[in-house]
Amino acid sequence: QAQLVESGGGAVQAGGSLRLSCAASGRTFSIYAMGWFRQSPGKEREFVASIRWSSGSTYYADSVKGRFTISRDNAENTVYLQMNSLKSDDTAVYSCAAAATNRIAYYSRERQYDYWGQGTQVTVSS
Repeated sequence: QAQLVESGGGAVQAGGSLRLSCAASGRTFSIYAMGWFRQSPGKEREFVASIRWSSGSTYYADSVKGRFTISRDNAENTVYLQMNSLKSDDTAVYSCAAAATNRIAYYSRERQYDYWGQGTQVTVSS
């Protein structure tokens, strides 16, 4: 089992920035990729970004490309999501996830992940 704990959420005005962190503990040696998803009220959870743990290869949803950056610190078992130029549409609960299976994939699907954090609220006011 791996445990994931997010931090860094909060309230910000449109155009501002936030950085989310997700610290992994437990069976971190079994993690092949990590990702961020978000869910707004009344909407389904959607993919935001993913990163392969060994290579650092990244993949983004079109809605955040150019504004968000996912990165990882292998030594600290932590993944980050730097969010710039935030819009009101970015308001959501952001959750990180870890995949324990090596796949030939972008890791953009919920079913590709095995562990989930509890989520952190991001609110962007216009």
